Amino acid sequence: MINFNALKTRAAAAKPIVAQLEDSKRVPDFSIVQDGLLFDYSKTTIDRDSRDLLLGLLETAGVAAKRDAMFGGTAINETEGRAVLHTALRNLNAGPIVVDGEDIMPSILETLAAMEAFAADVRTGAYQGQGGTITDVINIGIGGSDLGPVMAVRALSPYHDGPRCHFVSNIDPGDVAEVLKNCDPTRTLVIVASKTFTTIETMTNARTVREWMAKSVSDPAAQFAAISSDLDKTAEFGIAAERVFGFGNYVGGRYSVWGPIGLSVMLAVGAAHFRDFLAGGAAMDQHFRDAPWQENLPAMLALVGLWHSHACDYATRAVLPYDNRLGRLPAYFQQLEMESNGKGVSMDGAPLPFHSGAVVWGEPGTNGQHAFYQLIHQGTRVIPCEFMIAARAHEPDLQYQQELLIANCLAQSKALMEGRGMDVARKIAASKGFTGDECERQASHRVFQGNRPSVTLAYEMMTPFVLGQIIALYEHRVFVEGVVLGINSFDQWGVELGKELATGLEPVVTGRQSTDGQDASTTALVDFLRGKGA
Repeated sequence: MINFNALKTRAAAAKPIVAQLEDSKRVPDFSIVQDGLLFDYSKTTIDRDSRDLLLGLLETAGVAAKRDAMFGGTAINETEGRAVLHTALRNLNAGPIVVDGEDIMPSILETLAAMEAFAADVRTGAYQGQGGTITDVINIGIGGSDLGPVMAVRALSPYHDGPRCHFVSNIDPGDVAEVLKNCDPTRTLVIVASKTFTTIETMTNARTVREWMAKSVSDPAAQFAAISSDLDKTAEFGIAAERVFGFGNYVGGRYSVWGPIGLSVMLAVGAAHFRDFLAGGAAMDQHFRDAPWQENLPAMLALVGLWHSHACDYATRAVLPYDNRLGRLPAYFQQLEMESNGKGVSMDGAPLPFHSGAVVWGEPGTNGQHAFYQLIHQGTRVIPCEFMIAARAHEPDLQYQQELLIANCLAQSKALMEGRGMDVARKIAASKGFTGDECERQASHRVFQGNRPSVTLAYEMMTPFVLGQIIALYEHRVFVEGVVLGINSFDQWGVELGKELATGLEPVVTGRQSTDGQDASTTALVDFLRGKGA
């Protein structure tokens, strides 16, 4: 088990960021450039000795061996006895990958080819709805079956030349109702994304959409496709086998956008751009496998995260893309990190002697600057920030706005680092006419503590390849953190209990069963919501 005490000691004695940047060699030494991505972590309190300690964690935890085991198909998801091979979905130019004695690559490539053929038929009109060419696609899924494709479709909207894509995930009836009112049931394709075809939210929404469609077409199931590995259940639903795309249990939901779960992305941007997305992920995979640790983007991003969470005791991190099309990326990373590393026991089942994963949250800039940045700058809790920014916009005529966006992004990391001292704040207050004690009081409100850490990920433009790079970068970052923490990043038992209880409570809520045996609070809430308690 890793001992973080030495790191905590180093963090407590670290020089301020501004002082560290007086070293002219710091920026090139504390940044990495790889395939067009620049990762700058010079605005942290990590110094060279601290970095050496952090790099030592990788050796102590055996990250290299675990990494090789993952790529090789070993069942590193030990609680479920499964390999972890989302990387295989983007392994298009590499060799075989053997799981339980079978090379899984032929089936992966066959599925990709089937997806591409179906997507081409939809996009060209060879496959039509019962009222004509498909104009709209509704993807019904939840968790990784929703967050990945909705994030990617929005991020790649400049490349979107296929049918309009809509996403339904929440069992809240308002979610599906808002989507359906904008679609023509005779020209809509519905994708039901559930590996087991039993996910209650997804299947409830799927039945609702099928009933909606049945009012307008004779064979609603003919306009459905499925992302599932259960051909019996999809057949019972009425979906023809040629429109069912499955994937192995070696791919977890939050890692699945690279395969059939990404069908809506392929329908939106086309097979060529989807392959560019896969190529970006594969390039990051190769970099993660080959680069020395100090030059390894996923490893260093993970170590910066561990420095902040386990050496500095910062409980959260903010993901702040300065790209409005990346609006769902923080939520995507939130699931990736918090479902993967939100664990309380180590691999051997013993309680963790330290916290596990950080709380991840965020929103795009510049909107966030007018919302929660106040707390980031002047609140009592330090929140490490992860900025993302492109050099160029997809709108060349509006590049001047992109430059203003860049200026805002860089200004925020600079302000977090430098802060504002009392002397400057006092001059500002005095310039506004305040004197004496009131000047001091007013000045205190204008002080920024500074020395607040951030990293920046910069790139030329958000393309399918770059999006693939970034998603894979964060996947491997989560993997490295999990290995160092000694936890299983690939199960999610924490989501099970609530689902089980919801299934048991549904007949109580509907009145088919009494509230006998329920706790007093749940009973009172059920009574109120059924109109008995008000």
